[in-house]
Amino acid sequence: MSEFKENLKTRRLPPLTAVRALEAAIRLRSFTRAAEELHVTPAAVSQQIRQLEELLGVALFRRGRELEPSEAALAAQPLLSEGFERLAEGIARLRGDDAGGPLVVSCPPTFAARWLVPRLDDFQARYPEIELRLLPTRRSVNFRVEDVDAAVRFGAGPFAGLHAERLMPESIVPVASPGLAAGLRAPRDLLRTTLLQDDQQGVEVGMPDWETWLASLGVDVEGPLRTRYVGDLNLSIQAAVSGIGVALSWHSLVADELKAGRLVHLFDGAVPSNHVYHFVAPLSRLGLPKVAAFRAWLREQAGGESPS
Repeated sequence: MSEFKENLKTRRLPPLTAVRALEAAIRLRSFTRAAEELHVTPAAVSQQIRQLEELLGVALFRRGRELEPSEAALAAQPLLSEGFERLAEGIARLRGDDAGGPLVVSCPPTFAARWLVPRLDDFQARYPEIELRLLPTRRSVNFRVEDVDAAVRFGAGPFAGLHAERLMPESIVPVASPGLAAGLRAPRDLLRTTLLQDDQQGVEVGMPDWETWLASLGVDVEGPLRTRYVGDLNLSIQAAVSGIGVALSWHSLVADELKAGRLVHLFDGAVPSNHVYHFVAPLSRLGLPKVAAFRAWLREQAGGESPS
């Protein structure tokens, strides 16, 4: 602890790792989530914050059934977040990679496979000088510690500390192959049909299971549904194209199949959702030419909305 205090006297700043743990814990309202983001243990985050509290002589969190930042901590968080963004920008310029190097974009795997990849030839034709690398992942990358320039994220937002733009309105739609759809006249007909459900539904935010969706249309489910589980939403959509059953999907992910006639939107049964795909990027990366080019192209392809 003496070294910790001496550090403050000589530099007038606590160790950067401790301040970084504090910023993450305030922003995420959780020592556990802060630890996951920083790739350390919750105990390490807790210890660093207690050191800061002792050093600064103030309580930074109210500890009870829920962890609540103090008013001072909440007031400091935007400044701390901006400071780390500016620090990251400065390091990028020191390395000389602020403009050059590949453009790395994180995005959900199903969105990448069904929406983004089929459109990338157009991006590469317009910007042959930009090497685009996709990082398909379900998790939210940590821009402060990972070499990622921008991301497409799914959710309702907000996305703290990031510039975010809604890409397109979203809704949940039931879809089937033309052959299967021909025998389905009303939502009640789904009770005798194979219903495809990916293993992530009921876990992923915003997507109901079949029983919940049918109930929203006034269909009473009296017995077990004929549900077939598949690995993920991408496989669920592909199984629907193959005529195996009916799938629930986000409209944007099946728009191309609907337009081509490989799938049919059943009953006009679309449920609007406030969970949508967003383009997000750190403010420190937003002005880079490669990020600006991808952002403009993505909004054009999606008919993007105003920043949220």
